[in-house]
Amino acid sequence: MSDTPFKNIAIGIAFSPTLEPNISEAARLTCMMGAKLSLIHVGKASADKIQLIDTFIGNCGQQQLSYEVIFKEGDPVEVILETVKERNIDLLLLGALKKEKFVKFYLGSIARKITRKAICSVLLITNPRVERKSCKNMVVSGLKGAHTKRTIETAFFVAHRLGCNQLTIVEEIERQKVSIKVDDDQSLRKANLLQEKLKRQEETRVRRILSHIPEEHKKDIHIETQAIFGQRGYSIGHYAEIVHADLLVMNAPQKSSFLHRFFPHDLEHILNELPTDVLIIR
Repeated sequence: MSDTPFKNIAIGIAFSPTLEPNISEAARLTCMMGAKLSLIHVGKASADKIQLIDTFIGNCGQQQLSYEVIFKEGDPVEVILETVKERNIDLLLLGALKKEKFVKFYLGSIARKITRKAICSVLLITNPRVERKSCKNMVVSGLKGAHTKRTIETAFFVAHRLGCNQLTIVEEIERQKVSIKVDDDQSLRKANLLQEKLKRQEETRVRRILSHIPEEHKKDIHIETQAIFGQRGYSIGHYAEIVHADLLVMNAPQKSSFLHRFFPHDLEHILNELPTDVLIIR
């Protein structure tokens, strides 16, 4: 993996009450990642809009920030996806919405469509702030897959750049893998032994990945592994919420199959009710 996986970062912006905190989050993150920032607005350009954006960026105090503002008219989903491709964006930032009367967040229809179709990594921000809230606790999916190694490597890079001091790699194990009917002491013991065996296998696999992470990226980070049995996606989302994670890092789903039209993949459970900020690695 490149030392800098995110060279070009973009954020879709609207001239709403969340404009300043969204710009502040994007500017800070871009500088911490050592990247360039593109701010994408679907709509007409105007001197007032440009002045307001420049003012908010100036207020961030990120003098080293390299950025451009892109104005395009058209369908929001198509415009943002096209711009991501044209500008070779590595990471796209999107805002989530808060459900009224509940401390829960969800994706609007536009953000959900962009998240599903984007060809780059996506960071879903649940509660953007003008003043930075430090990221102290990260939860990372260690689910066995073709891109898991890259996801874990990227998570450590991000943790290193954000100054995170706690990172937990969660291995979700589907309960169907322990499909033993427990009706006496012998079957209970058999089920427990199988669970322990699966946990050890998962931990060995993850430890092998960890051995290849640069020591610089692991420095000053307390690393844990956690095996959980349950429904994929729902289980890790619930875990991230319970431990008050500041960031949940997930694999992007593989290309949709015919079955996914009827049975949602694990990421869909996360998108339904975001437990925290979510970084989806592609």
